[in-house]
Amino acid sequence: MSRPTAPDRMRRVLAVVPWIVANPGRTVSEVAARFGLKDDELLADLNVVFMVGLPPYSPDALVDVQIDDEGRVSIELADFFSRPLRLTPDQAVALLASSDGLLSIPGTDPGGALARALGKLEDALGIKASEALDIHLGEAESGFLDELRSAVADGEQVRIVYYSYGRDDRSERVIAPWRVFADAGSWYVQGWCSKADGERVFRVDRIEELERLGTVGTHPAPGTERVGVYNPRPDDPWVCLRLKPEASWVADYYPVEVLDRTDAHTEVKMVISAVPWLERLLIRLGPAATVVDSSGLPGAERLGADAAGRVLARYR
Repeated sequence: MSRPTAPDRMRRVLAVVPWIVANPGRTVSEVAARFGLKDDELLADLNVVFMVGLPPYSPDALVDVQIDDEGRVSIELADFFSRPLRLTPDQAVALLASSDGLLSIPGTDPGGALARALGKLEDALGIKASEALDIHLGEAESGFLDELRSAVADGEQVRIVYYSYGRDDRSERVIAPWRVFADAGSWYVQGWCSKADGERVFRVDRIEELERLGTVGTHPAPGTERVGVYNPRPDDPWVCLRLKPEASWVADYYPVEVLDRTDAHTEVKMVISAVPWLERLLIRLGPAATVVDSSGLPGAERLGADAAGRVLARYR
């Protein structure tokens, strides 16, 4: 049997936990058999649940998994699970769209707490999980996607004119595309870039021109492992931001290291690939973000204010 992927395992945990909460006192073997698992696989999953919680990760902020001497399992949810759940429409639809995968896990109770909660969500949205959803991924031109997929299949190089949002710059590049993939709502192409002399990932909706060259790329594609949209290098500059509550979304939206989180602020460290991108983010956040430390970014504490001053000067 192949090893389950991380998303598959997460779906399994999301199905197992509510069933145990609704059926406390069942043995490890009973629960494992219900969900088609071995005892050690279930215990490994429950060891992950032990770590689910919110800062400061005190006992009342963690999910408590208890297994007694007879192997009987019970789960007590943390206090934050008792708070009313407030979802945006986008979040609610995304949750409902994934519900079919959760309810299809072997052993899931079709009339259990998970199914009832999803039923309430359907009623609130006025749609059914079984209805078709139209998923829109960015503004990438279908013609470009077709050309890139064909170039990948043929191992053919392409010439592109690409707009880099982070650097606010247009450049002409010759790339040997290896794969086209979707991530976080946008289409990307991964391949070897002759201009950078290295592997790069490009967002397809920022490609302004594309021409197939009829030449074969000389650099072999990597393995089939999932490629990241942004892969920082060890020497990339970084900045540490202290965020007020209204700006705490940055910690969830961007790849960051959370250094500290309190009710008053969230402190994060983020690697920066391009200064213009950081300037735009700081302008957007305004007084809700303060630069408290940095490396490789001279004058980082003034970047936001200086960029805002340049924008204001243009309007004047």
